[in-house]
Amino acid sequence: MQTGFLFPGQGSQAAGMGKSLADAFASARAVFEEADDALGFSISRMCFEGPDESLKLTANTQPALLTVSVAAYRVLEEHGFLPDFVAGHSLGEYSALVAAGALRFADAVRLVRKRGQYMQAAVPAGVGAMAALLKLPAGKLDDLLREAAQGEMVSAANLNSPDQVVIAGHAGAVQRAADLAKAAGAKRAVILPVSAPFHCALMKPAQERLAVDLDATHFADLRFPLINNWQASPIMTGADARRGLFEQVPNPVRWTDSIRYLAGRGVSRFIEVGAGGVLTGLLRNIDPELRGVKFGEADDLEKVRALLS
Repeated sequence: MQTGFLFPGQGSQAAGMGKSLADAFASARAVFEEADDALGFSISRMCFEGPDESLKLTANTQPALLTVSVAAYRVLEEHGFLPDFVAGHSLGEYSALVAAGALRFADAVRLVRKRGQYMQAAVPAGVGAMAALLKLPAGKLDDLLREAAQGEMVSAANLNSPDQVVIAGHAGAVQRAADLAKAAGAKRAVILPVSAPFHCALMKPAQERLAVDLDATHFADLRFPLINNWQASPIMTGADARRGLFEQVPNPVRWTDSIRYLAGRGVSRFIEVGAGGVLTGLLRNIDPELRGVKFGEADDLEKVRALLS
């Protein structure tokens, strides 16, 4: 039986995350200390204590979530729990690459701090938006996005599950698409409280800036395969890892395809490594046969042991 480790992205953050891991495990504590040293400020205090307003800023959210995920992974690793495959949702792809040995953690935490800053700066506040479309009838998405554009930009950003698609683009076009989705039979269409329109063409300026940092960073080959966001296909080389991080910035996260690929390769049990339980919830919607547990708190270790034993 194959095991996949999944690493969450933005939206999973909450004040207090990682604290029980750092309190219980020296290996987790060491990761938080390394992050603080690499960044030159206490991201650990922000994870443990908040405030939420600081944690919500993209330039803080990204290194904070990465740090919690890597701390959780180190605990699993020292207890002998290793994956056959890894995947990460957007930002989580960096966490997955650290777990797979392709990226040094200190390099990754500095990269995602810059990635967050570049994404924040790419689109002025209020110009872009994102919306979640829930239970939109199949086959409706492309037509409604075309109709909503009206000379602006709107596209699929996260193909999260059969029942959940997130769209991104210019604020007016996103609102029009949300209204059209409701008219087309979507159960809900919700404008998301995000600071920038991620994973769409408006992120091209961020992609160009990030390219310089990615090219200056060493990527090693992976210890186990990663299913990337951009193509929903497995990679094993450092060169492919770097290319995937570059391409994911303006392109959609193909999460449903990624999980279905893993299921097709015999992966039937999953550990969500890090804060929250968003990806575990999506699993059930993609395929009810798949089993998943989250590992982001010290007490979760028994659930992991039960699933993998």
